[in-house]
Amino acid sequence: MANNIYNFHGGSTGHWEVIKMQTVTGEPLQPVTHLRIHPASSDTTEEHVWTLTGLISNLRYTEKQEKESLVGIQEDLGRAHATCAALIPLRKSEAWWLLAQDERRNIFEKQSEHTQTGLKYLPAIARKLYHCRDIGGPFDFLTWFEYAPAHAHAFEELVARLRSTEEWSYVDREVDIRLSRVFL
Repeated sequence: MANNIYNFHGGSTGHWEVIKMQTVTGEPLQPVTHLRIHPASSDTTEEHVWTLTGLISNLRYTEKQEKESLVGIQEDLGRAHATCAALIPLRKSEAWWLLAQDERRNIFEKQSEHTQTGLKYLPAIARKLYHCRDIGGPFDFLTWFEYAPAHAHAFEELVARLRSTEEWSYVDREVDIRLSRVFL
C-alpha cells in the first residue's frame, strides 16, 4: 500500500515549475514556484510550503466497460513530449458525500458524463486520480494531468466541460495549478 501513496510538495524546488495558480472556489493554497511529486515512502527532508498527499485507489464510479475503454487508450504519465501538467486538488461538499453511492454515480456519469467526456481527450491528455478524503487531507481528490503544449487548448476545453456539469455544483474547494516540466 505504501507504494500507492504520493506526496505533492509545493515549494521552491522540484521537477515542475508552477506557471499559474488559481483558486477556482474555496480557500487558496499558498503560492509556490515549483512542485515535487514522489512516493511517500521515499519522502525527503527538503523544505516545502505545503504538502498534499494522495493515494492511488480503485476507480469508484467506473463500470467495467468504462474502465476497459479508459485502460485501452490511456497512455502512461511521464511521456517525453508531455511537458505541460496540471494539478487540480478539489473537495466536494458534504451534500455530495451524504448522497448514496448510486446517487453519486448517477450524477457523475448519467447526468454529467464524466468518464465519457474524459475519454474524448485520451490519449492526448494523460491523467491520474489520487484519493485524499479517506486519509484526512484538505481535499478529497488530487487530479493530475500531463499533456504536450500542442494539446493545451484541448485541456482547457476538457476542464471547462467538466466544470459546467451538475457534478461540479458539488465542488466547494478547487485550486488549479498549471505547470511546466523543468529539465535538469
